[in-house]
Amino acid sequence: MRKMQGMTTAVVLLLLTGLLPLWAQEVPQTLPMPRPVTGTSAALGLDDLISLGLERNPRLAQAAFTIDAARGKALQAGLYPNPTVSATFDELGDRQGPGGINTVPLVSQEIVTGGKLRLSRAAANREVDQATLALMNQRYTLFSNVRQAYFEVLTLQRRLEVLTELVKLADASVEQTRKLLEAKRGTRLDLVQLEVEAERLRTEYEATERELPAAFRRLAAAVGVPSLPRAQVVGTLDLALPDYDLERTQLFVLSEHPEVRSAQVGVERARLLAERARREPIPNVTVGAGYVRQNQNRSDDWTIGVSVPIPVWNRNQGNIMATQAQVGEAVQEVGRVENDLTDRLAGAFRDYAAARRRADRYRTAILPRAQEAYELSRKAYAGGVFEYLRVLEAQRAVAQANLEYVRALGEAWKAAGAISGLTLEDHWPPVPFPRPGKQ
Repeated sequence: MRKMQGMTTAVVLLLLTGLLPLWAQEVPQTLPMPRPVTGTSAALGLDDLISLGLERNPRLAQAAFTIDAARGKALQAGLYPNPTVSATFDELGDRQGPGGINTVPLVSQEIVTGGKLRLSRAAANREVDQATLALMNQRYTLFSNVRQAYFEVLTLQRRLEVLTELVKLADASVEQTRKLLEAKRGTRLDLVQLEVEAERLRTEYEATERELPAAFRRLAAAVGVPSLPRAQVVGTLDLALPDYDLERTQLFVLSEHPEVRSAQVGVERARLLAERARREPIPNVTVGAGYVRQNQNRSDDWTIGVSVPIPVWNRNQGNIMATQAQVGEAVQEVGRVENDLTDRLAGAFRDYAAARRRADRYRTAILPRAQEAYELSRKAYAGGVFEYLRVLEAQRAVAQANLEYVRALGEAWKAAGAISGLTLEDHWPPVPFPRPGKQ
C-alpha cells in the first residue's frame, strides 16, 4: 500500500505535464479551480475535530449531567427517614388543672427494616452505572459520526480535484476535435459525443461542488458546533485501510460495547428492584418517646410508644408482579441490543468489505493498467503512430479510474468509521504494524 501512496497525486501531475505543452495555450478556461474558502478558520484535521467535539459537543455534556443526577438519586435512595417532633396539648381548661396534659416534645423515628434502604441504594447505583455507560456510548458515537462526516468531506474535496482535471481534458478533446473538423479531418459525431462527455463531467463537478457545503455542515453538526466556520479539511485517503475480522469483531462488540453492558446492568437493577418489592411488606417500626406534663396533679411523666403496620390487605402484590415482569423485560432487552448491534455491525462490515475490495482492485489492477495505456499512447503519439485524441482519451481514462478509486476509498473509510465506533477505538485510523524485515 505504501508504494501506492501518492499515486493519485502522481497521476494528476502526469495529466498536467504529459501533453500540456501541446494544448495549454489553446484550451479555454471554462471551469475555475476549486475556490479557497474565505473568512474561515484554519484547516482542520481529524484529530482537531475529535478534540473539538470532546470539548464542545452538547450530548457529552448532557450525559455528564445525567450521571450527576443519577448519583444524587442514589444518595437520596439510601438516606434514613427524618425523625418527627410533635407537641400535643390535651384536656385544656380542665377544672382540676386548666393547663391540661402537655406532651412536649414527642419524638418519633421510623426504623426501616428488611434491608430496604440498602436495596434501594443498590438499585439506584445501577442507574449511575448505566448513566456512565451512556456517556461512554455517546463518546464513541461522537467519534464514529465525526470520522464518517470527515471522510465524506475529504472525499468530496478529492473528487473536486480530479473532476477539475477531467473537465480540462474533456475541454481539450472538444477543442482539438473542433479543429480537426474545421480541417475536414474529423466528424461532427465525434465532436458532439465529446461535447456531451464534457458537459456530463462539468455537471458532475458542479453537483459535487454543491454537495461540499452541506457535507461540511453535517461534519459541524457531528462535532457539535453547528456554527463551526467552514474550512479546508486536511488529510489523505491513501492510508492503509484497517483489517477487520467480522467474527472476532462481533464477539468483541457483543461483550464490550456499552449498550450491551448497560442492558446487562439493567437486568441486575431490575432484580434488585424486584427484591426490594418483595421486602416492602416487611413492616417498618416507628418508635417514639416524649415528656408529659400533667397540670391536674402537677406530675412530670414520660411516654414511650411503638407502632407497626400490619400487612393484611396490602402486601405490595401489584408492585411485586410488576417488578417480576420488568426483570423479564430487562433480560429480553439484552437480546434486543445484541441483535441491533449485530445488524449495525453487519451492515457497516458489508459496506466496508465491498468498498475496500473495489478500492483494492482499482489500486492494484485498473489504475496501473490505465496508466500503462496512457504511457504507451503518449509514446506512440510521439512516434507519429496514434492521433492526439487517442492520447487525450487515455489521459481521461486514467483520471476517470482515479475518480472511481477516490469514490471507493471514501466509501470504505466511511464504513470503517462506523465500525471504529462499534469497536470502541480511541486512536484511529490505526497505525499499521511494520512488516518483519522492513523499517
